[in-house]
Amino acid sequence: MSLEDHAEELASDLGVDKEEVTRDLENLVNYSVPMDEAKQSLRRKYGDGSSGGDSTPSSKAINEVSTEDSNVTVTAVVLTSGRRSIQYNGEQHVIREGELADETGKISYTAWDGFSGDLQPGQTVQLGNAGVREWDGQPELNLGDSTDPEVVDETLDIDYDVGGRAALQDLAPGDRGITVEVQVLECEQKVIDGRDGETTILSGVLGDESGRLPFTDWDPHDEIEEGASVRLDETFVREFRGAPSVNVSEFSAVTALDRTVGVTEDAPRLSVREAVESGGLFDVELAGNVIEVRDGSGLIERCPECGRVIQNGQCRSHGAVEGEDDLRTKAILDDGTDTVTAVLDDELTARVYGGDLDDAREHARDAMDKEVVAERISDRIVGREYVVRGSLSVDEYGANLTASTFAEADDDPATRAQALLQEADT
Repeated sequence: MSLEDHAEELASDLGVDKEEVTRDLENLVNYSVPMDEAKQSLRRKYGDGSSGGDSTPSSKAINEVSTEDSNVTVTAVVLTSGRRSIQYNGEQHVIREGELADETGKISYTAWDGFSGDLQPGQTVQLGNAGVREWDGQPELNLGDSTDPEVVDETLDIDYDVGGRAALQDLAPGDRGITVEVQVLECEQKVIDGRDGETTILSGVLGDESGRLPFTDWDPHDEIEEGASVRLDETFVREFRGAPSVNVSEFSAVTALDRTVGVTEDAPRLSVREAVESGGLFDVELAGNVIEVRDGSGLIERCPECGRVIQNGQCRSHGAVEGEDDLRTKAILDDGTDTVTAVLDDELTARVYGGDLDDAREHARDAMDKEVVAERISDRIVGREYVVRGSLSVDEYGANLTASTFAEADDDPATRAQALLQEADT
């Protein structure tokens, strides 16, 4: 069934205008709301036709707004306001999104086409007849042409910062209208297949005194170059490989700073359990014992097309291929709180193996068995304690730490054990 058919069915059931239902349904579906959930949201909004959609929404504090509400009126302070370009029906549309807060809490909002307000951080606004939908399990306000915005002369005692200024370590996927001051540590220009064909972007790594995060600039700015210190206004944060990623758009303001932003040289040291429970981290340091070297380690073969590891000459994406030799280690790290798989690239693997790729090939030929390479690696690292720094991803396949450094621990095991015991007691 097409979107038009769904809208017609809804309009008939609810006894409301089809064009308005179609517009609302398009907005929700375009914002990645599943069709069934979008239709349920509109049924709540229009009251299943029992009130003809004319019921007056109740005024609520933010902590009282729930996904069971259809429309509400709230009075709140605008914390952030960011713009984003979306596409539906072959046309570009600009939406605003951010967060609002009152004395009881904060809530995300999206302002769609037709919303007459101009929300600016620091304003206190009353939003009458604001729609409510569920987003990522939480209620979110949807502001459209039926929402009545009014700037009010009222001071609210909120417990949140206004303006979106943040340190990198405090960012989370879904943040919008964010401002950061950072140093560009890595920057690379790429050409990708975008929604409008080939698109040039910038990608790399940003740093500040709190940490490091990856970034993408979808509308390359000249000020963003390796080594530059810049202020990025009106950015948004997405998830990339399990960790937050800063996104710069055509609406972002990029300003070169006349000072150098300091960047920490250290990654946060966490227990494995803390790191895994975070859901993913771009730069983290873990310490523990290597208890096993997993299958798929040592001398392996990769697909020459996509770089994936192949089995018996077969790539999952490209079928039968002639593999290219490589070195890799997948070591299970255990600190007593949880386990994680540390993945070492060819350079780190060569160090723990004690030889390069040619040495590994010769070793395997002499033994007539590739497994001897993994066995030597296992003999050298299993049972020893290591400090591993890298990027952590957590998904249905488990927790994997792509290592940038892998070094034998030189701190006192007794001291760290005591720290872990204290953590377990808290």
